[in-house]
Amino acid sequence: MHLYAAANGAVLSVSGGPDDATARRRLGERRIECVAADPRAPDRAFCGTFDAGVFRTTDGGASWSAVGTDALPESVTSLAVSPADPDVVYAGTEPSAVFRSRDGGETWAELAPLSDLDSASSWAFPPRPHTHHVRWIEPDPTDPDRLFVAVEAGALVRSLDGGETWLDRVPSSKRDTHSMATHPDRPGRVWAAAGDGYAETDDAGETWTTPTAGLGHGYCWSVVVDPADPESVLLTAASGPMRAHRVESAAAYLYRRVSRGDDDGGSWERLDETGLPTGPGATRAVLAAGRTGGECYAANDRGLYRTTDVGDSWDRLDVPWDRTRRTAGGLAVVA
Repeated sequence: MHLYAAANGAVLSVSGGPDDATARRRLGERRIECVAADPRAPDRAFCGTFDAGVFRTTDGGASWSAVGTDALPESVTSLAVSPADPDVVYAGTEPSAVFRSRDGGETWAELAPLSDLDSASSWAFPPRPHTHHVRWIEPDPTDPDRLFVAVEAGALVRSLDGGETWLDRVPSSKRDTHSMATHPDRPGRVWAAAGDGYAETDDAGETWTTPTAGLGHGYCWSVVVDPADPESVLLTAASGPMRAHRVESAAAYLYRRVSRGDDDGGSWERLDETGLPTGPGATRAVLAAGRTGGECYAANDRGLYRTTDVGDSWDRLDVPWDRTRRTAGGLAVVA
């Protein structure tokens, strides 16, 4: 096991077996927004901060240094590594823009301006309504030129040519997407967790559906797909942002949906008392797929957790977790 978890103003680099994991903590008290890493280069990871741009480690988290200081703005809100090439890294920023590095983070260049899209005039992030940011970047694992980009708040947009041009939001898409998931065995499928609900597409974003039977909470934050079964999906959700993010008022939940070909694609099931803290007192978890069937990880204000049965049961990893409860910023699994 090797993963990077952003929480409590630092990045934990966790390695070892589930029962004897060790962690190294670096980076200091930055406001961390996201992390990204790739199994093909497991000792290299990236961390986006709200106040100091992107940091990179090349030694498994023992040390971190700033990269892209000449090109990137200080507020980096999303990161992603290309499934086609681990040296290609994307960064989303505030104000909303997408940058790309082709050399593992050494140099960065902005892709086509998102602000040229027609819908851009309506984008606004409610806590700071004068601006907005790229909350999530999802490269398509089956098409290296296709990118899905979520602007918080206002649009889910796409590129079919690696960011040379952008396609604006479609009417059936969500306006406040927080995270997305794809799977190499399901070309064209994207799962989206949004503040205005849950959605899926089977045609690479041309149209979206909203299968919500059994889903009792509409403010969705993190979505992940079973590495071995693209019909099994986990989702974290709450009744609103204060219940999702704020420790003092938190009440977030975990849902699972399994589709077996029936007409409605399967209903959502709420997973309570599985070992992962949910309900009153628990903030929304950030989810990440593991490396084997049924394996997923979750990070929230209580700690870092692992399931090997797609959410039926969770074990807390015994790694240092600051006693000061704060919401998790990001999670990336590399081994």
